Amino acid sequence: METAIWWIRRDLRLSDNRALWAALDAARYVVPVFVLDPEILKAPDVGPSRLAFLFSGLRQLDSSLRVRGSYLVVRYGPPVEQLKLLIDECRAGCVYAESDLSPYARRRDEQVGQTIPLRLIGSSVLVPPGDVVKSDGLPYTVYTPFKRAWRTRMFPLSPPDWPIDTPECIRTPQGIAQCPIPASPPRSASGTWEAGEDAAHRALSAFIAGDTPPIHHYATMRDRMDLDGTSCLSPYFHLGILSARQAISEAMDSYLRAPNAEARRAIDAWIDELIWREFYGHILYHFPDVLVQSFRPDLRAVPWQDDEDVFAAWREGRTGYPIVDAGMRQLLRTGWMHNRARMITASFLVKDLLVDWRHGARYFMQQLVDGDLAANNGGWQWVAGTGTDAAPFFRIFNPVVQGRKFDPNGDYVRRWAPELADVPTRYIHAPWQMPPLVQEDCGCVVGRHYPAPIVDHRQARERALDVYRQARDRSKTL
Repeated sequence: METAIWWIRRDLRLSDNRALWAALDAARYVVPVFVLDPEILKAPDVGPSRLAFLFSGLRQLDSSLRVRGSYLVVRYGPPVEQLKLLIDECRAGCVYAESDLSPYARRRDEQVGQTIPLRLIGSSVLVPPGDVVKSDGLPYTVYTPFKRAWRTRMFPLSPPDWPIDTPECIRTPQGIAQCPIPASPPRSASGTWEAGEDAAHRALSAFIAGDTPPIHHYATMRDRMDLDGTSCLSPYFHLGILSARQAISEAMDSYLRAPNAEARRAIDAWIDELIWREFYGHILYHFPDVLVQSFRPDLRAVPWQDDEDVFAAWREGRTGYPIVDAGMRQLLRTGWMHNRARMITASFLVKDLLVDWRHGARYFMQQLVDGDLAANNGGWQWVAGTGTDAAPFFRIFNPVVQGRKFDPNGDYVRRWAPELADVPTRYIHAPWQMPPLVQEDCGCVVGRHYPAPIVDHRQARERALDVYRQARDRSKTL
């Protein structure tokens, strides 16, 4: 055909992009288009930080396209309407796009495909959901057997399945009508994150390359909130600015050059985390109702208290538990939170405060630069004990113990809760235990400079266990 459209959604990259290459192989001219979909832009779980990162990523993509003789066409409106108009304007023969797994994306693509020629190439996960199922054809709902099946499917791969090159030239007709890329919304916290493929690949190289790269120590450092032991690549994975296939390919190269067994185990541990992302994507595809209800039927009737005052205290980082408050303030300031902090803060909201996990999941999606629908839902349901392959409902994180274990010197707490900066290390995770004279001496009087604990964790734990048992007992009578 003369002209094809490359419809960009969650694949803001030119490298290792199968949908783009399919369009280039099919047509002489390719029109890259991003449709600003009002259904997504105005969704209640889409916040300013993620939008700001998206808009910055679109500007970077446009710059990369211009180097190759092309440019990004941006349209605003319902995708089916805008793509139909664009096809008529360009006389394009087909639209090429990467498939997505969310319920809305699938409904949208079905509607578009009924109206115009649409070819879905590749997927936002590396292995499509239908390719990793049990012998009876049913989807996996437990991570470990899923991981084994996923690894069997992925490794070893024939060379064509590994990352593909970046096109050197993309011919695009000039003069196509478009709208400007919006400016970053106010109150966004995405300035911490540099958008674009170049930034993503620098971050990947910093994590994987070098004499003592962080990936070689990932297994022992990933839970330390006071250290830079994680890759911080999740915002790039979410928007497809970085292909997970590229990341795994480089990780496997590093694995082959690893200096010892410990480094190889660490690399394996990082790849396992990417497989968790794949797992939750498959769960969302097969069980879309997990977005609105607990996966486990016996825990769908937990009598949540949903106290708005305690929910507000949690959101604003004033629960009186330093490790919880530090995590929530990091989220507010940067649009990101260390994964261990995500687990601790989520457990505290659900188990200590008895606030419905769905409220917390939505708030995270509103704040996170890397807010991924499948991974966020999977993580919250794991902590709440309500999801597939979740932690047992009786596993309740003690915020003091977690803080002492994963922020032993209090550096993370002091960074994000500076009113605690001069608290002695022995009290940093339980400042209410300081004698009054010590509180005065370090300038942090509990109840004046820093909140007293909003709940007693020991009592809250017993209350949560009782509430969960009530839900299970109630489910047996239904």
